Amino acid sequence: MARYDRLATQPTDASHGSALGPLRLPVFRMLWLAWFAANTTMWMNEVAAAWLMTSLAPTPLWVALVQAASTLPVFLLGLPSGALADIVDRRRYFMVTQFWVAGIASVLCIAVLLGWMNAPLLLALTFANGVGMAMRWPVFAAIMPEVLPRSQLPQGLALNGIAMNGSRIVGPLVAGAVIASVGTAWVFVLNALLSLIAGFIIMRWRREHKESPLGRERLTSAMRVGLQYVRQSYRMRLAMLRVSLFFLHSTAIMALLPLLARALPGGGPATFTLLLSSMGAGAIAAALLMPRIRRIITVPQLLVTGTVLQALSAAALAHANTVWIAVPTMFISGTAWISTANSLTLSAQMALPDWVRARGMSIYQMAIMGATATGAALWGQIATVTNIHDALLISAASAIVTMALAYRLMPDRGTEEDLTPANVLKVPDIASPQRSGRVMVSVEYLIDPERSAEFLELMEHSRRSRLQQGALEWQLLHDLGEPGRYVEQVVDESWTEHLRRFDRLTATDAKLREQRLKFHIGNEPPRVTRYLLEQL
Repeated sequence: MARYDRLATQPTDASHGSALGPLRLPVFRMLWLAWFAANTTMWMNEVAAAWLMTSLAPTPLWVALVQAASTLPVFLLGLPSGALADIVDRRRYFMVTQFWVAGIASVLCIAVLLGWMNAPLLLALTFANGVGMAMRWPVFAAIMPEVLPRSQLPQGLALNGIAMNGSRIVGPLVAGAVIASVGTAWVFVLNALLSLIAGFIIMRWRREHKESPLGRERLTSAMRVGLQYVRQSYRMRLAMLRVSLFFLHSTAIMALLPLLARALPGGGPATFTLLLSSMGAGAIAAALLMPRIRRIITVPQLLVTGTVLQALSAAALAHANTVWIAVPTMFISGTAWISTANSLTLSAQMALPDWVRARGMSIYQMAIMGATATGAALWGQIATVTNIHDALLISAASAIVTMALAYRLMPDRGTEEDLTPANVLKVPDIASPQRSGRVMVSVEYLIDPERSAEFLELMEHSRRSRLQQGALEWQLLHDLGEPGRYVEQVVDESWTEHLRRFDRLTATDAKLREQRLKFHIGNEPPRVTRYLLEQL
């Protein structure tokens, strides 16, 4: 059995700008193939389930709820999944997700063959299949910066988009052919086989899992810290707002596509497959050209262009009365989708340090899937009340208006933090407390009172930094009797969690510390005192 324990993350300089450069790395290539197989099973399942629903309950709402059921688990379970991916062995965790999907596919197959399938059961099993997607996405997102150098991360993310959209072509084509020849049940059989193959591919990765000397974080604490980091990060909140609005509106096309395919002259499973494949082809073309596109236009311009193209695609599909119009429109929709999604995902990846990456990306994915599930139900209901063409027109107009408001209310500040680890602080030479409890750290500063406004502005950044690292509380005290004396107080959940903050310090945090020290005018460094909060 081949070993994949060599990362080989030193490609030649010539490969840095190549769209296919990351595939020269053995580990990335292996994981990419597993990801392609995993996404192929996802699309096969969505095609089979959506088409099956058009027979079980052929109304716009029920058909749209298939996509909602497949994406809702990521919204509900994304954060616990991301926390686990930051705590446990990522290789084993990724492998288990594939075996879970294989098991659900087997149940789907049995239910169809035995005639037990109905609309509610199909939604329930689609939801269970979505649980596997909720489990696997955060861990895969966290693995990417681990196996790729920073210079190749944009190309790696674009290749992941190719895997997603290549599977968007292969999955529907295979599913459509299987449905037409032997029936829906055998699509689920093939899904089970592909999921098992992906699981065994991941098993070949010889990744060394390094446990923290402080032990594993508790799941609840890890989730709290992940949420706290994202809440305090402007760049993450910005990316999540924009990606939520984009997917809320762009999902109108995917949610209503089975009904659009049926409405076209001669529409059937082949038409549905053709439209999905066209969208995937557009996404692949855009992903391959992404390095060139990024040299021509800036990321903000790319986001605006993608949003407008996606809205225009929805409007064009609303008026499409032939497949010759629908196919190129879906191709353009695919290029818009990958351009916008790739740029926003890269922004999110660059806003996260390694120690919280899976949690941060799971929250980001929760925003995507929550918006997708909400959008699927919303546009399905609007199409039920009006019709599918009006629903698409409304989604197109709303997409442009809401995104314009978002850009106005939360502009891009254009700043990028250095999130590389900074081992500049020594762990305090204090024995571990004999009792558990919260720990409070106080730091006393003596500053020039005339620089108070500057100091307070800097301490606002300090507050966000401490909370991003996992602190429970933060406050700044001002001595009324001595105007130049300030006391910063930080409360941690426990002594162990206090020590974790030393490992989470980044280069940006270290620079912020240096700026705080420059304000201090005392003869000695700022006095640091640590207390164990007594529980009375």
